[in-house]
Amino acid sequence: MWYNRLMDRDLVKILSFGVDSFTFDEAVNYAVSHPGQIVTINPEMIAAAQKNEDFANIISSAELVVPDGIGVEIGLKILGHKVRRIPGIELGKALVEKFAQNNKSVALIGAKPEVVQAAASNLKAEFPGLNIVYSKDGYFDNDEEVISKIIEASPDLVLVALGSPKQEFFINSLKTHLPNSTMIGLGGSFDVWAGAVERAPKFYQNLGMEWLYRTVKEPKRFKRIFPTLPLFVLKVCKERVYSK
Repeated sequence: MWYNRLMDRDLVKILSFGVDSFTFDEAVNYAVSHPGQIVTINPEMIAAAQKNEDFANIISSAELVVPDGIGVEIGLKILGHKVRRIPGIELGKALVEKFAQNNKSVALIGAKPEVVQAAASNLKAEFPGLNIVYSKDGYFDNDEEVISKIIEASPDLVLVALGSPKQEFFINSLKTHLPNSTMIGLGGSFDVWAGAVERAPKFYQNLGMEWLYRTVKEPKRFKRIFPTLPLFVLKVCKERVYSK
């Protein structure tokens, strides 16, 4: 078999949600060897899940949960856990590379039609031999029809960029039909891969401040982040106090 299953999860808790404490490389290897749903969790998702039991159950039942947002890394540090953030966009790209190297098939779902097409084209150029068996933009109303086509294509890796929590619900509906496939929600990653959106400079990436760069570029994001991020940190601080 092309992968090794001898890895166990080591979950740490933050506001009642379990987060895997893998390093980046460990997360890639685990995702490759353990099919199922990958959630790239951030403070906004945790806040949404605290108000939506169905969403909370999806996160809790995911096969892998990585700390995508710097807020989650900070929160875990406050709680005494040294877990580094794993950007979903980087994890997704690493998985594409791994699956391409092993002649495994990939599907892309989400973004605008021209964006998903450009993302697929750029990924094929970057990873020669990449086998994309299905791609579909995110502008569809009939989930069942798209899911049926994905099942027919039977990809080994499914990348879904529909935004959260829509992408997590979509993957959750799909994964029971493809138990041997790895599936990950990637938000706006296709836009970056397509060249339609510029990713934050390395300086911001290294500091975990991509959110700040994107907010300056897209001021409308401000309402999404505030007051969610500071309230999240306050809740984590409260959790630490009451857990002592």
